[in-house]
Amino acid sequence: MSSVIKFPSSMFCVYSSSSSIKSSIFPKSISFPSSHFNNFKNPFLNCKTPMENQSFSVLSASKAQDGGVVQDSSFQGSESFLRSVLGNMEAIYLNKNPTAKAILELVRSADGDQICYDHFAFRTFGVNGHGIDSMSKFFLDFGYERREELRFPAKKLKAFWFSPPKVSTSSRGSGVNGPLPRIFISELLVDQLSPEAQEIIKKYTNISHCRKEYAALASAFGILTWEKPSYSEFQQLARESEYAAWTLVNGYALNHVTISTHRLASNLRSIGNLNQFIEENGFNLNSEGGILKVSPDGLLLQSSTVADSTSFEFSDGITEAVPCSYIEFAERLVLPQYKDLPTEKVEEFHRRDGFEVGNADKIFESTSKDQLTRRAA
Repeated sequence: MSSVIKFPSSMFCVYSSSSSIKSSIFPKSISFPSSHFNNFKNPFLNCKTPMENQSFSVLSASKAQDGGVVQDSSFQGSESFLRSVLGNMEAIYLNKNPTAKAILELVRSADGDQICYDHFAFRTFGVNGHGIDSMSKFFLDFGYERREELRFPAKKLKAFWFSPPKVSTSSRGSGVNGPLPRIFISELLVDQLSPEAQEIIKKYTNISHCRKEYAALASAFGILTWEKPSYSEFQQLARESEYAAWTLVNGYALNHVTISTHRLASNLRSIGNLNQFIEENGFNLNSEGGILKVSPDGLLLQSSTVADSTSFEFSDGITEAVPCSYIEFAERLVLPQYKDLPTEKVEEFHRRDGFEVGNADKIFESTSKDQLTRRAA
């Protein structure tokens, strides 16, 4: 007997100016036998992806305020679904990026199994609806909240970060089963590029058409929502924007995960010790602006590895190495007003939150040709 997968009806909306039409057509959730999803046929590029029989339940959300902490009466089922999607994104990422997988295993062997993620990061094209909103919609639907905007004029980028919903479960779990990560989504301001670069990007985002609605699904399956580009197009974009070239061949793939170092149990909880430990084990760290990136207030400390490379077969039959993803590390120090708290009483909200433009600008370089060349040397 097959299990049942339930999806929120919002995933199957009919777009209409009348909200009553949409709500009258669909119930709050829709059920399908999970056997329908075995050997799921990829709607983007006609490839098949196996899916294990699972039982998901996603219910409509109703939030209530309780003592300053947002409690969601129906989030339990939604949380399970959200963590499953994050788990798929993580699995694809680790399968494609051996450095990230090896470092996670290395830290677990030295520190214990409880590794918490500070944030997940994604890259997008800011054109034809393929930008930040295309990926953030999924997270907003599951209780994330949009926070500050960050601007990177030299790179022609902007970004938003999103804070996770507050949940009482799995706070002491590990990885995607631990505290929910922040989400950092950036987009390339395509209209600021040359006409030639814009033409290439729009060619493929136009091919993608309405598939931008499935950005999170594409990330969870590790597939592009557009056709593979030619090598010459990739090279042309790379000369103008390495971010653009990376996004063209990686799409909505998870760009990096970030280990929350201050949540580690051993002396590796200090990012300086962790950096030394990683380098002693033969891994290269991003040297742009120095190994350790420090915010002006001194409370956000970050570092990252250099991205892995993988062979990519372009549409013209040429196979070349392209940059994949990397792993980042972040230590958030205690805010000055809480500096006298005993260590065992310090919680995440007592620490520096958010992101810093100067740090992030240098972390972006983890996929740059300069850093990859240094790694290969």
